[in-house]
This record gives sequence, C-alpha cells and structure tokens, in this order.
Amino acid sequence: MGYAGSLAETLSALEGLTHQRPEDRPSEEPQLPDADVHSAALSWLVSRPDGVPTDAPATRRVGIRDVAAIRTAAGFFMQLDFQFGGGHAHKAFRHYFREDVLPLLGAGYSDKVGEALFKAASEMSQLLAWSTYDSGNHALADRYLLSTLRLTQVVGDRMMGARILANMSHQANYLGQAGRALMLARASVEGGKAGATPRAMALFSAHEARALSTVQDRKGAARAMNEAERFFERADSADNPEWLSYMDEAELIGEFCHCFRDLGQRSEALRFARRAVELTDPKYARTLGFCRMVLAQSQLLNGDLEAAVTTAALAIEAGDALQSARFQRYVGDFQREVSVHAMNPVVQQFSRQVRDAMDRLDDE
Repeated sequence: MGYAGSLAETLSALEGLTHQRPEDRPSEEPQLPDADVHSAALSWLVSRPDGVPTDAPATRRVGIRDVAAIRTAAGFFMQLDFQFGGGHAHKAFRHYFREDVLPLLGAGYSDKVGEALFKAASEMSQLLAWSTYDSGNHALADRYLLSTLRLTQVVGDRMMGARILANMSHQANYLGQAGRALMLARASVEGGKAGATPRAMALFSAHEARALSTVQDRKGAARAMNEAERFFERADSADNPEWLSYMDEAELIGEFCHCFRDLGQRSEALRFARRAVELTDPKYARTLGFCRMVLAQSQLLNGDLEAAVTTAALAIEAGDALQSARFQRYVGDFQREVSVHAMNPVVQQFSRQVRDAMDRLDDE
C-alpha cells in the first residue's frame, strides 16, 4: 500500500482499514518499507490540493452542523485516548468513522462545508491512526497514517498533514528507526511552515529534537529545542484548531525531558522531567504516566535508585486504567534498567507490583 493517487483510492483504503482490529496482528503484514514512506512524504510536500469534489450526484446534503458533530465526537474520542489509552475505545472510533464520517465525504456539500468536512474527517482519521499506534499494531498504524496524510491533500490542510508526518516520526523514533524518524520530522517542519500556526510549529520542531536526540546529535537537538521554544513563545498569536489544545507548556517540557534522557544529560533530564510531571493536567493520564516514567529513568541516571522506583511505582498505580502498549513498554524498559539491582528489596517489591498490574490488565 503506497501513497494513493486519488481520493477514491484513499477512501477505499480507509474503509478497508476500519474493518481491522489493532489487536489482530497478522505476522505476514510488515510495516511499510522506507521507500514507500519517503515517497509519500515527498509526494505530499510537492502536492497541490485536489479540491473539494462538489459535482458528485448525491441524495444527501451535508451541512455545517454535520461537521460540528464530527468535531465534537473527535474531541470526545481524543480525551478517551489521552485518559484511557488507544486500546480502550478503538472499536467505537472505527465504527463511528466508517458509519458516520466516510459516507458524508461522498455526499453533497458546498465548497465551504466540504473544506470543513474534509478537515474534520482528517482529524478523526488521525485519531484512529494514533490509537492504533498506541495499541501496538504498527503495521496497521502505518497504513492509517499514510491514508490520512493523503486525505489532508484534498483541501491542502498543510497543518494537519505536517502533524501526520510528525506522528509518523514519533512512531519511527519509538521503534528505533532513527533515520526514518529524522526524515519525517524534518518533512513535518518544512511542510508545515506555509500553513501552520506557531503552536503547531513548536510541536513539529520538538519532534525533530526527539529524533536528533535519538541519533545523539546534541548540537542539532539543542537547535531544534530552541526553535520549538521560540515558536511556543508565540503560541497564542494565532487561532489554533481544537485538536492542538493539548500542545501546552507541559507537553513541550515533556518532549524536552525525553530528549535530555536520550542524550544522557542527567541534570537537565531530571529538571525537565520534574517540571513536566508538575505541569501535566491529570486528564492527560497517559502523558502523565510517560513523564513519570521518564522522571524515574532520570532519577536512575542520577544514581537515586530508591526515588526512581518510588516514582515508577506511582506511575503504574496512577496508570492502572491505561490500555496503552506504549505505556507498558515504558514500564518494561525501566524494569530492565533496574534489573541489575534485582536483589534489592525495593526493586523486588516493584517487580511484584508490575506483575500484579499486568495480571489485572489480563483479567480485563
């Protein structure tokens, strides 16, 4: 599955994806190869908007209230994702998108309504892609992300398209695909410049910093973090879409603490992780869980084993309701890091807590 050549191909691909469950991971379905991803990023970067297809015969007329309903649903689903993880409500996401959103794209609408409709549909499709990624099915997430990127091309939604590239970079970075992550992050920054707000550009630059930190480019990561800070200083100078509301100071500081952890800059990692935990609103439960685990890793980097285990234990206790493969991996990574202290009673108690938490998840 490559970058679709037409809207019809894109919608067909998205409809097919909604019939697949993230928990079903066929071993024969690999992630998309680098060549397909590079080609898609380039195609999007040099693309021109398709334009809203307003000439199709349709028995239904879409109005702005229909678009408002999709945006309201997207906000609701996004909060579910943040609070309970991608595995919690993905079935409902898929059903709503397939039954209530995709049919509207083939209905009748004015240019104004059509543009708003396609932007709202891309927003919902992005949520499907992200929750699939968070659920741990990376092959399926790849395909959602690529199709959503193509969907943004219809009305030239450069800000959402750049966000999709940033999401793809985030996933590649998570999977250790450093070169792919860096290419996608830079495509996001370059592609977003023409149509993204400063708040969005701060997000895209932060993802570039994350990728540069993974490849241990301290100078490049520092430059990208400085750029993200400068963009964020002007975050309120433009009207931002509702989907960008989560990109606040806590989110930016949280991205930076990941960077400093990956670069092994112990004091900065500890300072930024503490600040991220302090600032993150508990309604973003998954983000708070990540920041606490990075704080635990930073405390470990600084030689404070007991504080690190206490922080990680709090993250697991507070994140008990999260159905997130990514959060589980953060916990697993920390477990491996403290395994050299396996005979320490504090670490043994922590290991028992992790086993109990995993057992509860299995019971659900």
